[in-house]
Amino acid sequence: MKQLLIIWHSRTGAAEAMARAAYEGARGEGEARLLRAGEAQAEDVLAASGYLFAAPENLASLSGEMKEFFDRCYYPVLGRAEGRPYAQMIAAGSDGANAARQLARIATGWRLREVQPPMIVNTDAQTTETILARKSLALPTLAKCRELGAGMMAGVTSGIW
Repeated sequence: MKQLLIIWHSRTGAAEAMARAAYEGARGEGEARLLRAGEAQAEDVLAASGYLFAAPENLASLSGEMKEFFDRCYYPVLGRAEGRPYAQMIAAGSDGANAARQLARIATGWRLREVQPPMIVNTDAQTTETILARKSLALPTLAKCRELGAGMMAGVTSGIW
């Protein structure tokens, strides 16, 4: 059975909300798993047919826990997941492009195939208080995340990717 693996990390709730919404959308289309980056193992990656990564951008970079997931799993997965589809969701305070580029470079090393452009959600958090505050995302944003999850799952299940 083909499976979509959604791996996430979140500090203030935005990336987690994005991942959970994508998971809701994906479950309606097939078998999906939702794992926090700190819990995901190389075996989980290898068991899946496609991936959706959700993480915050921290200091113009991919969040530490998501980066640690890739550091830990990179070599055990290298050469064993080539050609599998992936997409990414980045929660950012202003930009998100650097985190998306960093994740894309890692995925390129695994020879994964990007099938959707990065979804970057800008929370406009610019002060210490707003950056550290718990985030809640607007319903239209969460709907787009559900659509991305459903679309990824449909593509994985149908084999078009």
